[in-house]
Amino acid sequence: MNVISVKNLSKTYEYYKKQSGLWNSVKSLFHREKLFTEAVKNISLEIAEGELVGFLGPNGAGKTTTLKMLSGILYPTSGEATVLGYIPAKRQSAFQKQFALVMGQKNQLWWDLPAMESFLLNKAIYEIPDEQFKNTLAELTELLDIKDILDIQVRKLSLGQRMKCELTAALLHSPKILFLDEPTIGLDVVSQNNIREFLKRYNREKKITIILTSHYMDDVAALCERVVIINFGELIYDGGLRALLDEHVDHKILEVTFTEDQDQNGFAKYGSIKEFTARHVVLAVKKDEAKKVAAEILTTMPVDDILINEVNIDDVIRHIFSAHRKK
Repeated sequence: MNVISVKNLSKTYEYYKKQSGLWNSVKSLFHREKLFTEAVKNISLEIAEGELVGFLGPNGAGKTTTLKMLSGILYPTSGEATVLGYIPAKRQSAFQKQFALVMGQKNQLWWDLPAMESFLLNKAIYEIPDEQFKNTLAELTELLDIKDILDIQVRKLSLGQRMKCELTAALLHSPKILFLDEPTIGLDVVSQNNIREFLKRYNREKKITIILTSHYMDDVAALCERVVIINFGELIYDGGLRALLDEHVDHKILEVTFTEDQDQNGFAKYGSIKEFTARHVVLAVKKDEAKKVAAEILTTMPVDDILINEVNIDDVIRHIFSAHRKK
């Protein structure tokens, strides 16, 4: 069953051209040239219950604008969107109690108060029954391992602890849909992994639908089987992450370390040389030849270590954006 349905959704912002100089400032009091920016252009997609979808795109691509339209914060200029059967722009109370929006760069917690105070405020706002609040809070604090920090001022928490509390606050009313905008931004590697593991488990156990935007491709690779890619406000890909890589990647990365110095000229026949030192080489080798090339190098050269790696997802996404920009 689809819980999110979007058809030809668009958002255009109006603004006025500002020219420099005192005289132009005076003229602008009487006449200003109006300009338009299309942040989102005719996006259409369907998202089913329980899906965890990666929403990708460079800064300014329209990702956050789309999330804000789906959550009712922004009104679309044209097109249609329904979430859980509701029209988000109407901001009905019944709808607002069934989704949550977490933005990694903005806080919903009271900065100078313990996180528990914000949890209690959310309990009142969402009219969560006492027993449900108690049980949900106990479950979330156990899963996120934050039992010992609930009474500490939010300002004194680490970024990782703060994000865990942000997620707890967002999930206390047991929403059916969770919009996550850069949830791991600024976090250290350990904290990022903790958040990913929690989201993966929570999605699996609660069947909650999650839309995730992130610039960290590790987030997407770890969590999402399906990705939606948006660039210049346009939807340019909607499908499986594995299929995306298969479609856009025709090589693998071969990294070899040697026990003796090597001549760079001996590697050109295997593929494109990405890096080279006397005892280390990184090659881009055709996918169907990677194992054969690795075996030949192993048997003919003094190899200390050899690795066959997939192409970095970041590089694939950058290539797609670049190709779309040139169209």
